[in-house]
Amino acid sequence: MSAWAVVPAAGSGRRFGGEVPKQYLQAAGKPLLWHALEALLAHPGIDGAVVALADGDVRWPGWTTLHGKPVLACRGGAERADSVLAALAALPAGVADDALVLVHDAARPNLQAGDIGALLEAAAAHPDGAILAAPVRDTLKRADADGHILATEPRQALWRALTPQAFRRDLLLRALQAARDAGMVATDEAMAVERLGCRPRLVEGREDNLKVTTPADLALADFLLSRRSP
Repeated sequence: MSAWAVVPAAGSGRRFGGEVPKQYLQAAGKPLLWHALEALLAHPGIDGAVVALADGDVRWPGWTTLHGKPVLACRGGAERADSVLAALAALPAGVADDALVLVHDAARPNLQAGDIGALLEAAAAHPDGAILAAPVRDTLKRADADGHILATEPRQALWRALTPQAFRRDLLLRALQAARDAGMVATDEAMAVERLGCRPRLVEGREDNLKVTTPADLALADFLLSRRSP
C-alpha cells in the first residue's frame, strides 16, 4: 500500500532559550527536522514527504529529495490541524484517497525503522488507522488548583500518544475538516478521527521516540542520535 509522510512544522516552532524554532535546533550535528525526515524516508514503505512550514520560515533549507524520495513543502496554518490539511492538499496528484498518510512531529527526531514498519502494517490492516503509543507506566496524581493531591488515578488501559499516526488519506481529510467545522481544536489526528466514531489501533512504540519540548529533551535527543550515528 502506498504511504506518504506529512510533517507539520508550522506549529512546532515554539522556541526555548533562543530565536531558533525548535525543529531547527541541532542534535548530533543536524536539525531535528532533518532527523525526523531522514527516519521516515529511509524506510522502504514511505514514498515521500510533505513538510508544512510556518509563513515566512526563512530557515527552511529547501530540501527537495532525501534517500532518493521527494520532499515537498507547503505553507501551514496557525493550528496543527490546519498544517496537516494544507499538507494533504499538497500531496501529488497520484496519491490515492486510500493511500496511507503518516503524520509525524517535526520535533521527534529519534524515530526507529521498526516502529514505522509495525505502524504501517497495523494501519494497512485496520480501516480506522493506527498510532504509535506507549503504555502509561508512572503513577498518576490528580491535583487541585493549589497543587495538592486530590486522588491517585488508575493507569490501567492508559496510553501516551506518540507519532507517527497513520490513516487513509480520505479518512484523515474528512476527520480534520469535520473537527474544524465544529470549532474543535484536535491536539492530534487520532482525536479528530475518534470524533467520527472510529477506533484507531494502538501500536506500542519505543519510549525513546521523544518529543523535544525542553532543553533537557534536546540534550537527551543529542545523546541518543549521537549513538546512532555511524
